[in-house]
Amino acid sequence: MDETTIVYRVPSDLRDILKQPIGKVLSGRALLEELRQCPHVVSIGDQVTYTLLRHDLPPRIAIVDFIIKRSEYSDEMRDTIQSFGSQVLKISNPPGCITKELMDILTQAFTEELSSLSLRIEVDGEEDLASLPAILLAPSNVTIIYGLPDKGVIVVQATEDNKEKVRAVLAKM
Repeated sequence: MDETTIVYRVPSDLRDILKQPIGKVLSGRALLEELRQCPHVVSIGDQVTYTLLRHDLPPRIAIVDFIIKRSEYSDEMRDTIQSFGSQVLKISNPPGCITKELMDILTQAFTEELSSLSLRIEVDGEEDLASLPAILLAPSNVTIIYGLPDKGVIVVQATEDNKEKVRAVLAKM
């Protein structure tokens, strides 16, 4: 099986279900206060990653595609994101899909010592669905965050209950 093999593809009838948050929706000060209490954060998306870095709350893993709402953004924002990560991996993940490569990299990252991890995963394609394998594969002490456009940031603990919700979604893909 080749690394860019698509493991999951979102059927059109599942798109509305994926817009429903699994975790809490937070923004502003409440978001920052919540994240200061989290020992290990995985940020998915350029805007949430930039927000963390701007507030000196670097994630352990950042998954980005250098696009926000299907558009490129400022050089300052891009430079800030590109300054993060002692390790940088580039992968391909088509829109509406989850590839074996993404799953394998997250599996490997979560077997590393998280307290020393500083990993930026750059996606050629789209990182929108990376929250699903991140929640599923992360140890229980990891918090996954991703943006919900025009609503805020979803904050999800990698609990068994949340992993079960992800398994139910993936079973429909």
